[in-house]
Amino acid sequence: MNIFNLCNLVLTIICYISAIGIPVGATDNSYNPDSIFQFTVKDIDGADVNLGDKFNRKAKAFLIVNVASSWGKTQRNYDQLQQLQEKYNQKGLEILAFPCNQFGHQEPGSDEDIKQFAREEKHATFNIMAKTDVNGQTASLLFKTLRDVTMHGEPIAWNFAKFLCNGDGMPVRGYPPKMDPLRIENDIIALLK
Repeated sequence: MNIFNLCNLVLTIICYISAIGIPVGATDNSYNPDSIFQFTVKDIDGADVNLGDKFNRKAKAFLIVNVASSWGKTQRNYDQLQQLQEKYNQKGLEILAFPCNQFGHQEPGSDEDIKQFAREEKHATFNIMAKTDVNGQTASLLFKTLRDVTMHGEPIAWNFAKFLCNGDGMPVRGYPPKMDPLRIENDIIALLK
């Protein structure tokens, strides 16, 4: 094999790796296609948040939830998420709430309306992100990955589906919308140890 053929081979391999989405130079320890750290999302103020830059090595567990303002269980879910935030945030839990209007149009407001509701009415101190689709063609890649890893790609059934991820950003388990957040507490504690 001459140098020209070798260069072509190397270039072909690099192009292939780039095409399938593995960053060139990544090692098994630095990249995992299922980790939430690969994603950039928007917060409730519209700012980009790279989950890897913001949270990698700074948290031991993540609870990611699609939330809504107008569901019958909104009050209970917000209250219990806030209880978990107050009890475990200093121990390494990060809660990321993603408002979603795909279920019964129960989150119809603007991001500003949602922020006012979450912060002023519900007194939520956890991370509130921008309104996000969790199912279908317009679903965020974050939620597609969470569904693929924990639900075998099945669609989310309703508001307040919950996903627990470990400190490496790897999805560990998904929980149905009707499960109260406090019922996940023991699973959270196990990751915080």
